[in-house]
Amino acid sequence: MKQKFNVITSTCVPLPLENVDTDQIIPARFLKATTREESFFGDNLFRDWRYNADGTINKNFVLNDPTYSGCILVAGKNFGNGSSREHAAWAIAGYGFRVVISSFFADIHKNNELNNFVLPVVVSEPFLAELFENIKQDPKTEVEVDLPNQRVTNKATGKSETFEINGYKKHCLMNGLDDIDFLVENQDKTVAWEKQNRH
Repeated sequence: MKQKFNVITSTCVPLPLENVDTDQIIPARFLKATTREESFFGDNLFRDWRYNADGTINKNFVLNDPTYSGCILVAGKNFGNGSSREHAAWAIAGYGFRVVISSFFADIHKNNELNNFVLPVVVSEPFLAELFENIKQDPKTEVEVDLPNQRVTNKATGKSETFEINGYKKHCLMNGLDDIDFLVENQDKTVAWEKQNRH
């Protein structure tokens, strides 16, 4: 999961549904898993939408449609609401998505994505609606996500917007660091500060 971010340009997988909750992203029955294998959770991303009740593939679901591909998921408003399960972010990362674009994310899920090296990009509703339309018209539509400059660009129209990200999380993503890696990287500074501030 640890991958450095810089500029990502990719085609997109569209999921134009609002209020997608974490139980839809990864059903509760998978929370009992004793593994954290990326492939396990990735294989079960949107499980109940990807497969029919009898276990056969639901050919009408976008992840099963070879027309769409790429490492960017474009989702409807209020993505990741509901339970705070981190497994939802594991599943998104495990499937291979590196960016999720939406007009609004549930806060906890947004942070879980960041902690799992998935970049949540918040755009305006008009930008999102136009992007969905462009992808529908041409599945080869690409989006450029420029993390250093915090800018997302719809390559079909040339329109772009800036997006917000916590400075600490931006540093971690750009350097492929999780929280522990960051502490280890700054161990010398921590030790020096403690020596200076002993009473």
